[in-house]
Amino acid sequence: MDNLIEDFLQDLELSGRTEGTARHYRSCLSVFMEYLDGKNALDVDKETLRGFIGHLKVQGTATKTIENYFSVLSSFYEYLAYEGVMAANPVLAVRKRYLRRYKDNDDGQARKLISVEDMANLINCTMDIRDKAVITLLAKTGIRRHELVDLDVSDVDLVELSIRLKPTAKRTNRTVFFDDECSFILRRWLAVRDGVNKKGIQALFINADGERLNRSGVYNLVVEAARRAGLHDPTSDRLEDHFGPHCCRHWFCTHLFRAGMRREFIKELRGDSRKEAFDLYNHIDLKELKEAYLACIPQLGI
Repeated sequence: MDNLIEDFLQDLELSGRTEGTARHYRSCLSVFMEYLDGKNALDVDKETLRGFIGHLKVQGTATKTIENYFSVLSSFYEYLAYEGVMAANPVLAVRKRYLRRYKDNDDGQARKLISVEDMANLINCTMDIRDKAVITLLAKTGIRRHELVDLDVSDVDLVELSIRLKPTAKRTNRTVFFDDECSFILRRWLAVRDGVNKKGIQALFINADGERLNRSGVYNLVVEAARRAGLHDPTSDRLEDHFGPHCCRHWFCTHLFRAGMRREFIKELRGDSRKEAFDLYNHIDLKELKEAYLACIPQLGI
């Protein structure tokens, strides 16, 4: 089984997943293998998987974390089915029946959308300058969490107010913009970063150990700041009561749209993979895009 897991992780790399994603998958699979306690993972059935859900709940594991475990397990067993090691993926039916958000695909639930005033309060109430810079950058650019984690200082142009993102499978355009408010916060963070970057790494955001801030670190700092601001309820199972990094992307897109930005401009800034043939020929001028962005991005008084 160890060999199959290693093959799976190598397949993740081949499909364009990051090292951080592979580490996360390895960790989740390790927890599951520990639960199996020597039982053959190829013999897993619905009873085993239901037992794993119960085991996690007894340990006090949050619903969202359980869903995450089963997302990883589903990917693993889907790979085994693809390779012909197993006849089918046994996780799909269990996820559909017992994990509500997978079952209804979030129908009837809405990702939390906060007002411009709430976003301003969230950022202004965040005292740590690194955390403030992370939340501001997520809100002002709409970039994904892993895109923020991968940023180096050299990717940020404080003169042109732009960022050159690392290439990923999910993103088409790589240039995004930020405004003067975000520039002010970033400059403050960079001044502090120079004094704490003892290892001399290139990462834009670093953690307390002087290493690149990872996905979990971003998630934790955003959720904790939102909890303090009264925007995140960790005890609730309702999606709309939770605020995490992706809510910043939701906020970014929604408020640009409400401010009158053209749909194709928002789509370009989101960096969605092009799915229509026409998209390949719809070239958007970056100067015009930047001007539209600066005209529509909400000002937060930060």
